[in-house]
Amino acid sequence: MSAAEDANALFARANTDYAAGKFSNAVAGYESLIKAGRWNSSVFYDLGNAYFRENDLGRAILNYERALALDPAQPEAQANLQLARDRARALELNASWAEQHLDLLTRDQYTWLAAIAFWAAVAIGMGLNFSKRRPIVWTFALILLGVIAAGAAAAAYQLENGRSGKDLAIIVRKNITARLATAESAGAVLFLPPGSEIKILSTRGSWDYAALPNDQKGWIPNGSAEKVRL
Repeated sequence: MSAAEDANALFARANTDYAAGKFSNAVAGYESLIKAGRWNSSVFYDLGNAYFRENDLGRAILNYERALALDPAQPEAQANLQLARDRARALELNASWAEQHLDLLTRDQYTWLAAIAFWAAVAIGMGLNFSKRRPIVWTFALILLGVIAAGAAAAAYQLENGRSGKDLAIIVRKNITARLATAESAGAVLFLPPGSEIKILSTRGSWDYAALPNDQKGWIPNGSAEKVRL
């Protein structure tokens, strides 16, 4: 049996376990696919549903987020994510200005737009350089493409480093409190229900320093959260 056939069989078995109410078995099956690198938005969505049925809301939210990171136009995942957040009373990071006003395209789409505009500008620039005549319309097009490339690149950078960027992580453990220093006896900053969003900024020993909801920062024990991007 090929690797693809084996993955399909494992996915089908996990789906059968889910339909039969064997949610822990379904979780194990979906997780095996992910560990083997045979994942897509559907696998993460189904895994989120299985964790939700197990009442593991932190990991349910994590996997809905992973599904939406791969396929933002997935209304079922968005609806279930909101349901899980409401039930867990999970906290969310504040959206950046770019995420509030530049959500017409995804980060990858802005990156592609920047690349296309840049190379189009290069082509026009080379043409103008070797041309004896330089029509004003092509000069205007060169400037416009340069502005589009720069703007799209800036938008992609802001989205990459914003609330939904590469450092986004989800609290998956219960009873997690962010603290002022790397000690359980340190002062509390914020209680983080499972499913809450954070951004891991750095690590020191067995602690992670993170940006928290409400524009705060604090230390949490390693393993309290998992990054959305694998």
